[in-house]
Amino acid sequence: MKGAVFTELFDYVEDAHGPEFLQETIDAADLPTKGVYATTGTYPTSEMVSLVSVLSNSSGIAVPDLLRVFGEHLFGRFTVSYPALFEGCDDAFSFLASVENVIHMEVRKLYPDAELPTFETAVHTDTHLQLIYRSRRHMGDLCEGLIRGCLAHFEEEAVITRTTLEESPDSVIKFDIEKQPK
Repeated sequence: MKGAVFTELFDYVEDAHGPEFLQETIDAADLPTKGVYATTGTYPTSEMVSLVSVLSNSSGIAVPDLLRVFGEHLFGRFTVSYPALFEGCDDAFSFLASVENVIHMEVRKLYPDAELPTFETAVHTDTHLQLIYRSRRHMGDLCEGLIRGCLAHFEEEAVITRTTLEESPDSVIKFDIEKQPK
């Protein structure tokens, strides 16, 4: 997992709970890296799992909810940090449908060692988008948060229905996203 995701998590936790809470979380997670991440570095997903588990226990927020909220925050940060990736996309469905063939292609140019999930666009109409998410990391809740963050960024309302298709060894989740009229 890229260090940028870890550093964004730290920024999120520090903003929400303060620097002392963040340091206590890092200490309690007992990370091999001691919580030191370079944004361009690649780190074991197990460290993210440890951090999120400690955060969940300390904050009382369930892990799935924590990952979804962080995903929404993370998407907002991506819009600030990587504005060029959003050029030419006027709506959430266009952006989400471009993730695999445009966004991830650009990410791979910047970070050739990045281990990204895959997104298959199975259905794409004006009102319905169906994405198939595949990942060894099992971060479907984070993915859902990113989708919610995308919808918020484009100021669109939608109902998201999530169906787990496989759990092992990869996580395969179908997201059906139905736009709601404004």
